[in-house]
Amino acid sequence: MARGLFITGTDTGCGKTEITLGLMHWLQCQGLTVMGMKPVASGAVRTPEGLRNDDAERIQSQCSKEVPYEWVNPFAYESPIAPHLAAESAERPINLQTIVEYYKRLSDMADWVLVEGVGGWCVPLDGKSTVADLVRLLDLPVILVVGMRLGCINHALLTEAHIQQSGTKQLGWVANQVDPAMAALEGNVKTISDLIDVPCLCRVPFLSKSDPVRVGECFRNALGLL
Repeated sequence: MARGLFITGTDTGCGKTEITLGLMHWLQCQGLTVMGMKPVASGAVRTPEGLRNDDAERIQSQCSKEVPYEWVNPFAYESPIAPHLAAESAERPINLQTIVEYYKRLSDMADWVLVEGVGGWCVPLDGKSTVADLVRLLDLPVILVVGMRLGCINHALLTEAHIQQSGTKQLGWVANQVDPAMAALEGNVKTISDLIDVPCLCRVPFLSKSDPVRVGECFRNALGLL
């Protein structure tokens, strides 16, 4: 059975996909077979093959082995809105057990499987379940991606508190600079580091375009923490 990680974030746009791709690349550079998932994605486009989400396609391309798109992203929705609302609008509810089954398929063919969440930790997936419930079902340790921008301290502390309350193991957090002109960046990183009980695995500088190689290099000192 493969080892797994769940990549969650403080909010939408914090850089979960970039961190997922970079970490997949970094693990692959260690000679490991790595697969990835983005189980739920809202904001997909219609193609002859069906609905496709750009982030999920990038994760599919980063996988060490070719697999059907549906294994990576079993629940894709056209509307770029909250996933439970997108699922309701499409009349196609999110089934957590289906996600678990696809995760197991990927796990059987890899050393590692990285699963990217949708939105933040408390995002609803249906009338009863949230992202946190999916993580508990998958039984995966969590990495929290903090989008470094104004307001990130509050977002980071609230998210980390909810992760702790859920009883889920949290390996650490990533400081991902999404605002190139963020004021007091160093002070914000230090404040979060001082107030969060898990280590900062790495800091990722602002990147104007996707660069899994460069992001992966940021994890070079985190091997012993994963």
